[in-house]
Amino acid sequence: MKIVHSWLSELVDLPGEPAVIAEALTNLGLAVESVDEVGSTVAGVITARVVRTERHPDAAKVHRVFVDAGDGVQRHVWCGAFNMAPGDVIPLATPGTLMPDGRLIEPKPILGIQSDGMLCSARELGLGDDHAGILILPPDTDLGVPYAQALGLAAELVYDIDVLRNRPDCLGHRGVARDLAAHFSTELRPTADAVIATGSPRCATVEIVDGQRCGRFATAVISGVTVAINSPAWMVSRLSACGMRSINNVVDVSNYVMLELNQPNHAYDFATLGSGGFRIRLARDGERMITLDGIERQLTADDLVIADADDSPIGIAGIMGGLASEISETTTTIALEAAWFDPLGIAQSSARLGLRSEASNRFDRGVDPAGIPQAIARFVQLLALTCPDLVVHQGLVDDQTPALPVPPTIGLRVNRVAAVLGVTLERDLIVTLLSSIGFRVGVAGVDLVVDVPSWRPDCTQEIDLIEEVARLYGYQNVGKTVPKSAVHGRLSVVQLRRRSIREVLLGLGISEAMPNPFLADSDLQRAGLDHEVVRIVNSLVADESVLRTSLRPGLLKAVAFNESHRRPGVSLFEIGHVYPPGTGTLPDEFEALAIVLAGAEAPQAVAVWRELAAALGFGARIDQGVVPAGLHPTRSATMSVGNAAIGVVGEIHPTVLDAFDISQRVAVLELNLSVLLATPAKVAHWKPTSRFPSSDVDLAFVTPDSVPAEKVEKAIRQGAGQLLVDVQLFDVYRGQGVAEGSRSLAFRLRLQASDRTLNESELAVVRAKILAATTKLGAELRS
Repeated sequence: MKIVHSWLSELVDLPGEPAVIAEALTNLGLAVESVDEVGSTVAGVITARVVRTERHPDAAKVHRVFVDAGDGVQRHVWCGAFNMAPGDVIPLATPGTLMPDGRLIEPKPILGIQSDGMLCSARELGLGDDHAGILILPPDTDLGVPYAQALGLAAELVYDIDVLRNRPDCLGHRGVARDLAAHFSTELRPTADAVIATGSPRCATVEIVDGQRCGRFATAVISGVTVAINSPAWMVSRLSACGMRSINNVVDVSNYVMLELNQPNHAYDFATLGSGGFRIRLARDGERMITLDGIERQLTADDLVIADADDSPIGIAGIMGGLASEISETTTTIALEAAWFDPLGIAQSSARLGLRSEASNRFDRGVDPAGIPQAIARFVQLLALTCPDLVVHQGLVDDQTPALPVPPTIGLRVNRVAAVLGVTLERDLIVTLLSSIGFRVGVAGVDLVVDVPSWRPDCTQEIDLIEEVARLYGYQNVGKTVPKSAVHGRLSVVQLRRRSIREVLLGLGISEAMPNPFLADSDLQRAGLDHEVVRIVNSLVADESVLRTSLRPGLLKAVAFNESHRRPGVSLFEIGHVYPPGTGTLPDEFEALAIVLAGAEAPQAVAVWRELAAALGFGARIDQGVVPAGLHPTRSATMSVGNAAIGVVGEIHPTVLDAFDISQRVAVLELNLSVLLATPAKVAHWKPTSRFPSSDVDLAFVTPDSVPAEKVEKAIRQGAGQLLVDVQLFDVYRGQGVAEGSRSLAFRLRLQASDRTLNESELAVVRAKILAATTKLGAELRS
């Protein structure tokens, strides 16, 4: 929000330099982002009157303009604009003038004829956006004087303030001035309080059809209006400093009132107002109207419109007026309206239509429902400056509905103020602070009762009042204390276990990755995970609108990217949330871990699982009978705890690897961490380390393909008993010497006793027990 220094100075006495005021605003919670000087005039530009214009036969895009700067000497200027006529007063940039865009005006010949300067448009002088023609000044303007002097222009000092959403009153200069008056203990100067109607009875009728969306709608009929292009120079200067261009005196006054009082208003040409009245209703589905920006808008039944008494829409309530009833040069009588609309409805319509305006920005935050009469009076007061014959007709209409909010009355406990702020403030000081910004404060025993003013819709609870007390007392006066806690900070059990997982995986040489959490349909299809998904309606990228149901696609894309950049064999893991479709309206979100080992086979993924299981004290059953989607049919398995599946382990299916352009095998491990991290860990038992040598035994078993290697390993462990300290599958063979439908599984066993060296007879007994256990599975010792 841009706040003009000279504007504030009219509303309140401002002691101190701008830097002091900026610091005061920041301390009041209105953070000043910058203090800028705008509207600086261009030295060397003077006023001159057009004497005559001539066309040159060899110049199609420019003509010759002869001007008099008041000294009786005619100056010749080439000009590409044709909107001036003899007698017009225009700004002339004399030779040697440095323009704001960096151009230096020098006498330059065109077709051999010298140009003694340049005629200026409004944009070239920083007075607006109009650059279609030369700026035409009032006909009685003095000649030969700086244009700034002729127009009464002056540089403006502007505070760029960050107004938070809970301070809608400070979207107007008067709200900011009110806070400064309280801070500097000065008086806030009054503006016009009420309009005095002296004209004949004449009114614009009002019918509020949808009162739940419109709490108040007031109108006044004003005649004697003379629409002029030029508003007072000080008004144009201030509007420009706030980023608004001057249009005409009526529209400028409307904008000025809005920026001063935070009360949007709109003037309609009364002659174009159907049956001379207004109807405030919800739009019909598909209803269309052209707004002031010249764009046709299609409305829905959720949009509130202002229609005339003939029910034709003439404005989108609280957002923008219609083109058909705008003020024109022929307007002599206007119907001025000021209203209060439901903030939520305005916000929703503005977002749906993609139409943000200064009015909607204020209405959807909340304007002062009681400030409408003051806004109308201020409008009349300012318009009278350019329309001396202005008449306000009797018959002012002010309709209100139960939707109009009523300011609350809130109890304020003095001891609660001290408890929240950590500073003990006297009751009388609290009364003084709140009263200085318009709160009416009464005493109730040792505590207070506060009536919130209508321009502060953000104050609804006791804590809001305490915030106001702190703001006005000064945050810098409250002091800084470090809160004490009876409980020291620490990680939860789940956080500690998650951190342990990362440490184990990093220790295994696996790097953590963070792929994009949003996927395309094709990503899931290529990964063999084509099923129902949850979609994002307003995704930033159209091709990434699917919430991931697995971490696998993102990691596979990372493997493919590394391989395409000559970096095969990467090992990656990711911990993140996935969103498989649920049975209800929301997805079944849970935290997952996925690990991919490029250039590795399934046993290496199983080895990673065992390291994790050993470190965190949990286990799972590996079932090769259920092949997970997207994984190799004979090299993958489902992992489960009890009857609940908690993950998969194995290798990526070759067709999936081809879809991702990956030429190497990829082992994979996926786990449901939401289940595993919540599962109590098995208590670790200490075992003494044996000082005696171990014995390694290699055994190869021929087993049917239908018998999982995991079951063979389990049988080996059962047969060897406590003497087995380690077992590893180190070879899988199919081919000559092995029957079709079978394969050879070679295991390396390490046997060791804690109290002795094992002899040959003991090793033979263990070997026999292992053979007996594996034989039950149909396994035969390979010769």
